[in-house]
Amino acid sequence: MRAKPASINTPEDKDAAPRGFSIDAHRLAAPKAAPGLHLVATPIGNLGDITVRALQTLAGVDIIACEDTRITRRLTERYAITAQLRQYHEHNAEAARPKILEALAAGGSVALVSDAGTPLISDPGFKLVREVCAAGHAVYALPGPSSVLAALSVAALPTYRFFFEGFLPAKSAARRARLAELARIDATLVMFESGNRMQATLTDLGEIRGEREAAICRELTKLHEEVRRAPLAELARQADAPETRGEFVLVIGPPAAGAEVLASDALDELLREQLAGHSVKDAVAHAVALSGRPRREVYARALELAKDKRGGDGED
Repeated sequence: MRAKPASINTPEDKDAAPRGFSIDAHRLAAPKAAPGLHLVATPIGNLGDITVRALQTLAGVDIIACEDTRITRRLTERYAITAQLRQYHEHNAEAARPKILEALAAGGSVALVSDAGTPLISDPGFKLVREVCAAGHAVYALPGPSSVLAALSVAALPTYRFFFEGFLPAKSAARRARLAELARIDATLVMFESGNRMQATLTDLGEIRGEREAAICRELTKLHEEVRRAPLAELARQADAPETRGEFVLVIGPPAAGAEVLASDALDELLREQLAGHSVKDAVAHAVALSGRPRREVYARALELAKDKRGGDGED
């Protein structure tokens, strides 16, 4: 019989409590999870949105690797799961990965969860999965809640094709440049944003693509769930006093079919307007989004107009 590895601390001796979980005071047994890494989706708000398979797995693994043990403990205590919790997040991932790999090499089972939703979405989990696969260990997906899919389902926008951006840059110039690039993607856009930056982001979006339909989804599945649907320009006008508390997902509809590409004269006029109040970089970002023309072309024309303007100013 193989000796139990000390690094896993499995409760398999005869005096250990059996693995299991509880639902509404009913105790259910859970089999020991198969060796390998189990990617377990957890609720994005309402703790009732957990699958039976997820509960069985969380109760049956040797270790639950989680971003914040305090948040995951709320879930495990709700369902009376006693598995060992270990932190795995972007700040300790480099040090934590070898320990998880060591546990897997010894025949252990590990569940990876995020604070909410499906693991690997805007968290460092993909590096762990890559190294686990490279080491030859099994990886199992346990699908379930996802704020991305939940927002798409209630946004009332096209879902046949979508692009997930994650979090936008925090600084205005970088955010506007990225939004200008995203504006040309022929798909519904889904992005995360913090409440304290939502107003600035909506203002930028209103200037770049104000006509596109959008939805702001806040606190999905929670007590104060809210979905606001309107064109971006209208949402930007409503953003002077937004609710900043909670989790936000922003969904933006795709560009209209056959979106207009500005003629050269119209592009020059647009660039002159933008250059009058913005840097060349910001002016180009706005013009690319509004004109439908390639960035390289717009940038070259902006440099020419900026040079002409400097020359004209020097002759006065």
